[in-house]
Amino acid sequence: MDNSQRYAELLTQVLRRVACDRANLGSLKVRSVCDVEAGQFLVIATGWEKESWQDVILFHAWLKDGKVVVEENNFEKMLEELLEAGIAEADILDAEELAELQPSLI
Repeated sequence: MDNSQRYAELLTQVLRRVACDRANLGSLKVRSVCDVEAGQFLVIATGWEKESWQDVILFHAWLKDGKVVVEENNFEKMLEELLEAGIAEADILDAEELAELQPSLI
């Protein structure tokens, strides 16, 4: 069974909550960006810092064939939060696992 729709909803809920909990990082504003149709989910920090514009990806995951592929994770407990939300551990892939499966996922 493909869990993509369910996982999209869970990712959106978790990322929105995380962004609200960490609304600011110094002068940077933390936001969630969730594109369910494209299967892309991010938490970003943007804003002015020391006279230059900063934009940082704090978390980036995408959905493919019922799997959550985590490309970037700068949160200490994000994976725990995804598991607690109901995403199966077997369905979360990190960068190393992605490299092994890359030909079949991309």
